[in-house]
Formats: sequence, structure tokens, C-alpha cells
Amino acid sequence: MERRDFLRSAGLATAGVLAGRARLLRAEPAATADGWRTFELVTRIEVLKPSGPTRIWMPTPLPVVTPFQRTLPNGYDAPGGAVRLVSDKDPDALAMAMAEFPAGARPVLTVTSRASTRNFTVDLAGPAAAAAQAPDRKSLAHFTRPTRLLPTDGIVKATALQATRGARTDEEKARAIYGWIVENTFRDAKVRGCGVGDIRSMLETKNLGGKCADLNALYVGLARAAGLPARDVYGIRTARSELGYKSLGASSATITKSQHCRAEVYIAGRGWVPVDPADVRKVALEEPPGNRPLDDDMVARARARLFGSWEMNWVAYNFAHDVVLPGSKQGPVGFLMYPQAETDQGRLDSLDPDNFKYEITSQEIAVPLALS
Repeated sequence: MERRDFLRSAGLATAGVLAGRARLLRAEPAATADGWRTFELVTRIEVLKPSGPTRIWMPTPLPVVTPFQRTLPNGYDAPGGAVRLVSDKDPDALAMAMAEFPAGARPVLTVTSRASTRNFTVDLAGPAAAAAQAPDRKSLAHFTRPTRLLPTDGIVKATALQATRGARTDEEKARAIYGWIVENTFRDAKVRGCGVGDIRSMLETKNLGGKCADLNALYVGLARAAGLPARDVYGIRTARSELGYKSLGASSATITKSQHCRAEVYIAGRGWVPVDPADVRKVALEEPPGNRPLDDDMVARARARLFGSWEMNWVAYNFAHDVVLPGSKQGPVGFLMYPQAETDQGRLDSLDPDNFKYEITSQEIAVPLALS
């Protein structure tokens, strides 16, 4: 992993935040003519029961440019600690703020991230063409590999073959798997957070309920087992939906529990195609009056839109699996979408507010002239 020390001390980290906010005083209108919107995300993380040295890791937005997102510089504040940005651009587009606090310090990290996004649709109706800046074979091969939670053999391979039976082209296979996920899974509101994404267990137990990190991971695993490059895209919802879906946006400026995993599949001549079968199931379960059938008009519209299109009221973090946290004494995490922390007692539970407290807020801002 390529590492780059953006900030070597808490004092420099604080200066970065203040400088970033000062630049916002000279600004253009929040929305640009070509549809770009800019969001500022402020994450405050505190370890409530520190024990010995403490480390905190927070994912930051994609360190690479995509058709739907471009990231602006981050700011950091960690009084009594040291902060640096760790970045691995190729191929997982993984970046995180890492803070280290000595024993006796109060471990509090504030990360200010800004990213510009715009709605993104891949034209699947027109003639296919060589995608501009197509990934090299090594990069595409990376997104066909098995991971700890996304095996591509056994029951996963058998299910992929079943789901794609009769499909001849890559696009037909990608659509067939999308349809299989929508028709055979369900959103389970009882699942903690966004789910775990253990797709072999889902298939073996025949329990196909879950949330986005389960259902979209199942899409990615089945696509890879069928020979299609595919990847999860981990991120967070930042604003309400402008397309009429109450369930597919943040309900307030506090987005602490708004993490959302999406997916992409690579189709030759089309490039990376956005998909989100998990959100189809979210619409079915949550849009008033709730428990809508798949043939309901609102669900059918979501199903049609979410193969090939994303509304970008959401900021992407990374594509990574089996993430090794630098400096950690524990094993890899399956994916990095929540803040993570460790003390000398071990890794904390990111979903346990009694020991690990964090708040994430979002606001749409003007684009700084210095960065536009």
C-alpha cells in the first residue's frame, strides 16, 4: 500500500481544517451548470474508553476521478495525536485518515471531507463502443478475484451459472444476475448496520435477506463467478433523493447511519456500469405504505433505473475488500465503510455507541474558487 504523510502532527492537521474553511469564503454557486454538486462531510470520532495507545481509521472519499465523483482535499483535527492520510489508488481507490494517540490522551479525531458528485447514467441502448480509458487487464482481473467474503467457487459458482442460464453476452449475464438478486432476495430491517456480506453463508443457509452490503455483495460475487469484473462501491448517502424516493436519501443533515454500499459491473464497450439491486429491495420494503410488491409501479421504476444509473446524493469511499488497517494488531476488515478504532484491548465494535462514538454530518456547499 502506498502511504503518504499529509500531516505529521495534530497542529498541522488543525491548520489544514482552518485553511480549507477559509477558502470556502470565496465561492461559486453550489450547483454548476453541468450538474456537479459539492458536499462537505464532517466526521467526529471519539473512543470513550481508551486503554493504552489508541488508533482510529476513517475512510475518506475516492482518491481517483470517476465520471460521478471528484474529491477535494481533506482536513483533519486530532488534538494530542498525529494524523496522516494513507492512500492506495490502484486498483481499490482506498484512502483513509489514520490517527494515533498516546496513552493518556483523549482520542478524538475530526475529519472534514469534500467531494463533488453528479448523477451518472450509462447509455445501454445505443451502440457499444470502446470505453474511454478502459482499465487494463490487470485491473479488471483484480475485480474478478475471490475474497474472504466473496468466494467464486462452490455454491456461488453454481448459483451464478443458474442465474445466467441462457444469457450469451456479458450485458445479458449482468442483467440476469441483477434480476435474480431483485427477485430472490429481500431487505431485512433487523440486520445490524449495512450487513456483513458473507455471500457463501447466505446461499448455503438459503437466508437471502440482508441489507446493502449483503445484497450488493451477492451481486458482485455472482458476477465474478460468471466471469464478469464487478466491484462493491462503499460510501454514504449525503442528501435526500430528488427522484421521489424517501427511502433512497438522507433524512437530515446528520448522516451517521446513512452508509450505503453500491455495485458496478464492467461490460466491454460500456465501461463500468452502476447497479444497485439492494436499493430496489429497499424501495419495496420502505416506501410508504411499505411492503410493496415487485410489480408495484414505484418498485418497477426503481428496478429499471438502478441498472445503469445512480443518483449521486451519495459519496463513494472505495472499492476495497479484505482491508489491512495500517498499524493494526488485528486482522483485516472485510470492507472499510465505517470508522474503525483499536486500543490495547483490541478492535472496537463500530456499531457499539457505548464505547465508540461518532457523528457524521453533511451539507451542500459552494465550490471553492481555488479548487474549481
